[in-house]
Amino acid sequence: MRYFISLSYDGAAYCGWQRQPDAPTVQQTLEQALSTLLRESIEVVGAGRTDTGVNAAYYVAHFDCEKGVEDCAKLVYKLNLILPHDVAVGAVREVRESAHARFDAVEREYTYYISQRKNPFRRYSAWQYYVPLDVERMNEAAKSLLEWDDFTSFAKLNSNNKTNICHVVKAEWHRAADDEDLLIFTIRADRFLRNMIRAIVGTLVDVGRGRYTVEEFREILHSCDLSRSSAGAPAVGLFLSDVRYDERVEYNEENTIV
Repeated sequence: MRYFISLSYDGAAYCGWQRQPDAPTVQQTLEQALSTLLRESIEVVGAGRTDTGVNAAYYVAHFDCEKGVEDCAKLVYKLNLILPHDVAVGAVREVRESAHARFDAVEREYTYYISQRKNPFRRYSAWQYYVPLDVERMNEAAKSLLEWDDFTSFAKLNSNNKTNICHVVKAEWHRAADDEDLLIFTIRADRFLRNMIRAIVGTLVDVGRGRYTVEEFREILHSCDLSRSSAGAPAVGLFLSDVRYDERVEYNEENTIV
């Protein structure tokens, strides 16, 4: 039987989501907890890979369990008791056998936070960057991300990508309603490349501080040349914030994907 599991995690202590030899990862941590509670070897498949230090406010994965899960709510409760403090499970739901957390996802959304004033309570959840930024100009430049689909200029080299084509449907900056010093960037697409969002954020910040014009940002994007983009923004401010699926992953009317 197949199950979707939703979770959130602070990525500071992990070398990303994906299992690695001799390095702590979120996938490995979750698999160990599930295997312990379900008393069988459990392998988890995630909706995508987050890099070292990147966080997830909402992440989805799937796993198979031969014996089945008798009580999903109780499993969530027990998982949260034994998982470390920086990983939390939100829900577990049974789905159809062919449902896939990665391949059935139609959109993923990331959010990046920049604190423009020193804030000790955001030191682990936002990039502390104090240079004044022109948000209007950054948003003007970000619009071009929706008009182009080859993101080679923001793709990490030697990542073995079959294609650098991504379809961005949203990319915008705004200031938090309750904190004018907190700048938030939201980007949504069908897929993302390794280090892509951090490279985009770093380059858009350079637009905001006047290093590049909006037109120069477009030229960087269209050049398909990684050497022209800015240094990537720190991982600390980046969160996977949503994973969206179509209705085909539903198990039945009462028991759908989390």
